[in-house]
Amino acid sequence: MQTVLSIGADALAYGMVLFVISIGLSVTMGLMKVINLAHGAFAMIGGYIASYAIGDLGLGYGFGLVLAVAGTVIVAVPLEMLLFRRIYGATQLTQVLMTIGITFVIIGVANFVLGPTLKTVPLPALLEGPVDIGFRTIPAHKLFAIACGIAVAAALWALVEKTGFGVRLRASVDDAAMAGALGVRTQIVYAVSFALAIALAAFGGVVGAELLPIEPYYALRYMVTFLVVVSVGGAGSIPGALLACLLLGAIETTGRYLMPSFGEFFFYLAVIVIVCLFPRGLLGRAE
Repeated sequence: MQTVLSIGADALAYGMVLFVISIGLSVTMGLMKVINLAHGAFAMIGGYIASYAIGDLGLGYGFGLVLAVAGTVIVAVPLEMLLFRRIYGATQLTQVLMTIGITFVIIGVANFVLGPTLKTVPLPALLEGPVDIGFRTIPAHKLFAIACGIAVAAALWALVEKTGFGVRLRASVDDAAMAGALGVRTQIVYAVSFALAIALAAFGGVVGAELLPIEPYYALRYMVTFLVVVSVGGAGSIPGALLACLLLGAIETTGRYLMPSFGEFFFYLAVIVIVCLFPRGLLGRAE
């Protein structure tokens, strides 16, 4: 029984980290119709900025986290204006080629500037020690990741479903021409949505650095994982992405506990089965 509870606690933490990083990709794919394969690269940039700010400059964890999110968005906004804006509404192949090219450029710059070494994001004392949750102790940073995932899910759902910005975003997705005719500034809506997705990627890259270590090939190493989450959950579905992360996190964690050599096998086997049964994802919407 204790093993089951331990697997559950670790799976929840891992699933929430996947969710915080992947939900931005779900927004860009499901709501903006953009296949952004460079999403993981922006999570990597956030991790690098936090590592430098906290580890080298000696700034506090909270300040380093804010700096990482803001710095990544500052890097991403010019790219959105100069490159991504050109592929809104383009064919999927064009989007894939453009964004994977951006990914390799970012990887090359990271290797050249920072070297091919693993970077750590130092944790504050509050998040370093274990916390006794009754049946076992769990690292405090995992509980922090779980809390962040819950907060992000609630805040993002409220933003998309319950605010005027969410209404304008959904209108721009459904019919950009009509939304523009009614006074919705679609370019600004897309730019803000893109910045929000990048901010979530950077935030997740920092919060999840203990579980998904930051290194120059981070963007490629986890690219498929992030895409899988969106595909299984249903692009654009916040509850679907959360459900997919929790389900896949539980499957992979259980596999790694019980059969360490086959952990990823069960993960991708589950993906194949789910996609066959739910072609649009667990909670995906019909076109």
